[in-house]
Amino acid sequence: MLILRSAALFVVAALFEIGGAWLVWQGVREHRGSLWIGAGVMALGAYGFIATLQPDAEFGRILAAYGGVFVAGSLAWGMVADGYRPDRWDVTGALICLAGMAVIMYAPRGD
Repeated sequence: MLILRSAALFVVAALFEIGGAWLVWQGVREHRGSLWIGAGVMALGAYGFIATLQPDAEFGRILAAYGGVFVAGSLAWGMVADGYRPDRWDVTGALICLAGMAVIMYAPRGD
């Protein structure tokens, strides 16, 4: 159950962080305005709080593992929001990152 909760929190964190960054990008680079930027900044702030809900108490471990989710999530977001089509190396890299995340977060520890 803890693994499912942790994985769900990673997904929610990715939605807020990647979505927030995308909103800021749209506001600045695509000239959509300050409402988009403000919404992005709020989403990025919410992302920071979501990480504190992880069951593991080690900040460094959580952020390091989240990096793998961020990589895969960014490619997925680009596919959905911008029509980006990752190549086999993008997919391979994302799978490697997710495997690293799983090792960092869920490997059995003797502590």
